[in-house]
Amino acid sequence: MPPAIDDIAAQISLTPYQALGIPLALFGAVFLALGAQFQHRGVAKVEASHGSGAKAGLSIRELRALLGRPSWVVGTVMLGLAIVLQLASLRIAPLLVVQPLGAIALVITSIVNARATKTPLDGLAIRAIALCIGGVGVFVAIAAFTATERPIREPQLLIILSVLAVVTVVLGTVFLMKRRSANAIFYILAAGVLYGFVATLAKVVLNRIFTGNFEWLTMLCIVALLAAAALGAYFVQTAYSVGSPDLVIAGLTVVDPIVAVSIGIVVLGEAAQAPLLAMIAFLVAGAVAVIGVFQLAKHHPQTVR
Repeated sequence: MPPAIDDIAAQISLTPYQALGIPLALFGAVFLALGAQFQHRGVAKVEASHGSGAKAGLSIRELRALLGRPSWVVGTVMLGLAIVLQLASLRIAPLLVVQPLGAIALVITSIVNARATKTPLDGLAIRAIALCIGGVGVFVAIAAFTATERPIREPQLLIILSVLAVVTVVLGTVFLMKRRSANAIFYILAAGVLYGFVATLAKVVLNRIFTGNFEWLTMLCIVALLAAAALGAYFVQTAYSVGSPDLVIAGLTVVDPIVAVSIGIVVLGEAAQAPLLAMIAFLVAGAVAVIGVFQLAKHHPQTVR
C-alpha cells in the first residue's frame, strides 16, 4: 500500500479490545434515540395537562410532573445508559471510530418519530439531516487524523472552567430575558454547547480519577460538570416542549462534538500541527453541520405545523 494509506490503516486498526467500542457506541446511539423519543412523549403529555400554553420554559410544577410520567422516566433511564455506553466506548476506542457513530441516533430518531407521529419527512428535512450527519462526520474525522491528544495542564483546565462559567452566565441571562420568545433552536444550541463542556470535563475527571490525581481542582471540575449537565438537561427538556425529538438530537449530535473538539483545538492546542487546509476543512464541515440543524428546524414537518 502507498505510505498515506499505510498511515491511515495504522490509525484506524483496532485491537479486539478496542473493537468493543464499536458495539458500545452503536448501543449508546440506539438508547439515545429511543430515550429522546420517550422523553419527548412525556414532556408533551405534561405540557398538555399542566402547561399554560406559554413558551417560557418548563415551570417547577411541570418539572415535578415529569417525574410522575412513566414514559419520561423510561426515557431518562435510556439516556443515562446512552451516556455510560458512549463514555465507555470513548475510553477504549479511538475517537475516529466511535464518535461519528453517534450520528446514527439522528437517523433512528427521525425514523421512529416519523412513525410515532405519522409525520413523514419531506425531501428538505431529509436533506437537512444528511447535512447534519455529513458535516459532523467530516468534522470529527478531520479532528481524529490531525489532532494529537495532550495532557491537560492545570492552567488550561482553569481556562476551560472560566469559559464555561462565562458561557453559563450568558446563556442563563439570555434565557431569562428571552424565555417567552425563545424557540427550539436556542434551547438546542444552548444544550449542545453545555454538553460539549460536559464531555470535555468528564474526560478530564475520568483521567484524573484513574491516575489517582483526585484533589481540589478535580472536585471543582465535578461540580462544574454537574451544574452544566443540569442546566443542559433543563434546556433539552424545554426544547422537547417546542420542537421535535429528531431536531433536538440533531442539535446535540452536531453542536456537542463540535464544541468539544473546538475546546481541544483552541484551548488545548491539539491541532497545533494541523495544516492550514485541515483548519479550513474544520470550519467548512462545522458550518455545514450547523446549517443542517437550522434547515431541519425550518423545514421539519412538526416545526412547520
